[in-house]
Amino acid sequence: MLKKNILLCVTGGIASYKACALTSKLTQQGAEVRVIMTESATEFVSPLTFQALSRNPVYTNTFDEKDPSKIAHIDLADWADIVIIAPATANIIGKIANGIADDMLTTTILATKADIYIAPAMNVHMYEHPAVIKNMQMLVEFGYHFIEPGAGYLACGWVGKGRLEEPEKIIEIIKKHQSRNKLLIGKNVLITAGPTREKVDPVRFFTNRSTGKMGYALAEAAQEMGANVTLVSGPVNIQLPHPNINLISVTTAEEMFEAVINEYSMQDIVIKAAAVADYRPKVIFDEKMKKQDTNLQIEMERTKDILKTLGSTKTDQFLVGFAAETNEPLAYGKDKLRKKNLDAIVINNVSLEGAGFGSDTNIVTYINKDLTEQSLPKASKLDVANEILRLIIRDMKDERV
Repeated sequence: MLKKNILLCVTGGIASYKACALTSKLTQQGAEVRVIMTESATEFVSPLTFQALSRNPVYTNTFDEKDPSKIAHIDLADWADIVIIAPATANIIGKIANGIADDMLTTTILATKADIYIAPAMNVHMYEHPAVIKNMQMLVEFGYHFIEPGAGYLACGWVGKGRLEEPEKIIEIIKKHQSRNKLLIGKNVLITAGPTREKVDPVRFFTNRSTGKMGYALAEAAQEMGANVTLVSGPVNIQLPHPNINLISVTTAEEMFEAVINEYSMQDIVIKAAAVADYRPKVIFDEKMKKQDTNLQIEMERTKDILKTLGSTKTDQFLVGFAAETNEPLAYGKDKLRKKNLDAIVINNVSLEGAGFGSDTNIVTYINKDLTEQSLPKASKLDVANEILRLIIRDMKDERV
């Protein structure tokens, strides 16, 4: 069931007829549905249709105040638990992304604090246009959720991506997202991501192959589950997945150590996914080293072991480490779990295709301190992140029993 106040926003496209079925199915799920239509949408479907299906008045005009005691678009914005824009045209996506509020729909969207789901529907070439892509990326940064269109035969005659997702699938996606939203509400989660860089001279440094994709996926998944997320990140080329994530940017292992220690006491869950340098140059040169005719030797010294320090000082935190291995990964991972006093460890064999640094997918094994193993098959790093967090939540609940 989806017993929520749902504001359905319908824009002008041939897919508007699917919004009728969506309205009906939402009410069958127990939702209280109110509908806003753009002027263009009324050219495809009559407001009376949505009024009959939702059993509520339909809003089409900002200046049509149905109740003199209330400002309609503000009242609707405050009333809604969830906002769905379906179908969402390229026009409406562009307006919202750029803060344009010139009708009932856009003024309400800008005023609401509800979760907003956008289900685009348009010609395949419009969907792939750089301006549309940029506007959608901007809305994702604002915290809006997209329900991707399906691929197939489009009303314009083209075959490709751009067909409004089916009403049943839209509801399924929203229900899944809403249920996930509750899992970490009120929890403080700290995640480390990316590599560190250890300076040799003004132009050279030691680093590793980590891109930060797994750590950023964990931060995105934790934020989607309602957590207060702090992301301590080494230098990466990844956009912050959500503006509400507290990003602390660092470069060296020492800087990451200091940042994590400063935040540690306030956290409920700490996931150390960063690939931190174990060694750094003992001497850092102020000037660029010149090429010599002889071989070069650089003496290295150990960096501070962040995970071991966290394990030895933890109180109530649930501490999770990562182990990127190439040889006997489970054996080395279990040893790390024990030696560093972890509550769980995520192990991946980075020599496998589709796993490890730089890949958009991952293959991992999650092991908790009771040595219960859960193998997660190859999947996108965001899907893997969601599964890791679910296992952490499961183990935290078991600890309290």
